[in-house]
Amino acid sequence: MSTREDLIKKYTADLKEKCGITADADLLTKVTIACGPSIYNDDASTVASSQQSELDTVKNNFLIKKLGLTNGPDLDKGIDAVMEKYGKSNKHKYRAVVYYLLTLHFKKESIFK
Repeated sequence: MSTREDLIKKYTADLKEKCGITADADLLTKVTIACGPSIYNDDASTVASSQQSELDTVKNNFLIKKLGLTNGPDLDKGIDAVMEKYGKSNKHKYRAVVYYLLTLHFKKESIFK
């Protein structure tokens, strides 16, 4: 089993335990692959939701560039909703899980099909 498969299992468990969501394995795999090598780096594999610069990176690099969304207040509201769902006090928010939740929130699953 590859490291990516191990990480996807961890992300699946995180979605179930912290968000109460049963992950779509195919979509989660594709979102994880889209994260690229960042999932293997301890610092880059998580999202620091208390840092505005990190939230801006999520917005610009994922929501705007990857999902093709237009910048506006709805993006910030979506990020806030996802962070709330994942648990604001949860210090380890995996990037792949955040991106998965954002993909669902903005109904952009078709990007990964």
